[in-house]
Amino acid sequence: MGDSSITKVESRHSPHGDMGQVYLASGKSVSMRLWQERPGQTTEQTIRNYETVGYVIEGAAEFESEGQLITLGQGDSWVVPRGARHRYRIIDEFLAVEATSPPAQVHGRDQPPSRA
Repeated sequence: MGDSSITKVESRHSPHGDMGQVYLASGKSVSMRLWQERPGQTTEQTIRNYETVGYVIEGAAEFESEGQLITLGQGDSWVVPRGARHRYRIIDEFLAVEATSPPAQVHGRDQPPSRA
């Protein structure tokens, strides 16, 4: 039998990533992070080597993936498949939690996209 320990993560001690994300609990195959974004923030098209599912706690954002454009608001959730080209634009003060599989912060998977 493997490790059956429960891990508690106090968010005030959670590490922050280079893109403003707060890393929450992380297991071997999935991790969570918190995003808090201001209106007007946008990202460039990026492709990630992990799957992401998320839930909007408050605010709104436009999300574009592989030519599809959706608006996310409070209570909405989303899925970005591994390898999908995507970007977002924050419309209203945005707070969301995401889970990534495998964990985004391991092996440099969560580094900001390099600029060519």
